Formats: sequence, C-alpha cells, structure tokens
Amino acid sequence: MDAITALTQRASVGKLTDPGPSAEEFETLIRAAVRAADHGQIRPWRFLKVTGRGLEALGELYCRAALADNAGLSEPFQQKYRNMPLRAPCVLVVIASVTAHPKVPAQEQVISAGACAQNVVNAAFALGLGAMWRTGEMAYHPVVEQGLGLAAEEQIVGYIYLGTPAMAVPGPKRLELADVCQSWPGATGQID
Repeated sequence: MDAITALTQRASVGKLTDPGPSAEEFETLIRAAVRAADHGQIRPWRFLKVTGRGLEALGELYCRAALADNAGLSEPFQQKYRNMPLRAPCVLVVIASVTAHPKVPAQEQVISAGACAQNVVNAAFALGLGAMWRTGEMAYHPVVEQGLGLAAEEQIVGYIYLGTPAMAVPGPKRLELADVCQSWPGATGQID
C-alpha cells in the first residue's frame, strides 16, 4: 500500500484477533514510530510491548488500580478491567519520556510521543494489521504508571491494540475539509 493511501484511508479497528503482528511486522511498526517528528532529536518516548501472559498481568494491574479507587468494586466490574487488555493479541504502550531541555518544551515532547503512536497505527494499517489507539482512565492512573515502571517525568500517551481485524475495516468517514481548514488571513471557508 502506498503512503498516501495509508494516510487517507486508515481507520481504527475495534475488534482484533490473533495473530498479532509478526516479529518482522512489529519491528516495522517501531521503525515507523521512531521516525516521528522529534525536535532536538532527544527521543522523548519509549515503548512497552505486552503479549501473552503479559496481557493478563496488565489486566490485573488495571483491576488493582480500579480497586484502589473503589475497594467495593463488584466482581463483574473487576473482571471488566481484567479483560480490557485481552481485546487484542498485542498491546503497545506508548510512553512520553519528558526531559528538561532548553529549546524543547515538555508539551512538544509529549506531542512527539503522540506522533509515534500515530505512526504505529498508520504503519499497522499499511501492513494490513488492525490497530486501535486507546486511552481512558487506565492511561492516567498512578497505580498503573507505577506498575508499568514509569518514572516521574513519564506519562502514557496511549495503548495501541494490535492484531488481525476481526471485522471489515471501515472506510473513512466523509469530512468536509473546509470545516477544518481555512485560508488565513481573510478566511473564506474555502481551501485555496
């Protein structure tokens, strides 16, 4: 698939199944990730690959975090947290690793990590894999951050669920470009 097709046709896939990315495909995904814009070339990101029993361990970590917030959480809701990572055969945790830098503010470093995540979902689509970028409360919970070994200056920017699409990949929704992009100055509502 050519790059422009991948970029303009990419869609998230919420239902994923085995197999996950092969070792070669996974390496390609990480190679794509690290080509993200990176002001100062400081590499303000890192990744955790979670597969197999690691998915169950991640689910247990989610459950511990939920119980830390609500010790009386019912067993069905505890199981919901345990099952969250099991929606895909591979989960890539994308982490922003912010460092003090005289020319690169923290916000730019987090955005760079987000660009890494976007590169992964674009590359997955180009490879014929399914991908879904997820966040939610477990991306920001201190129990999860500690359990995953995040340092004080790190934060999760997303969990990229990866696998084989278990459903037809939806086509892109129609978007009127003039609704999101205008010329300036003197915006006319049209793209020149």
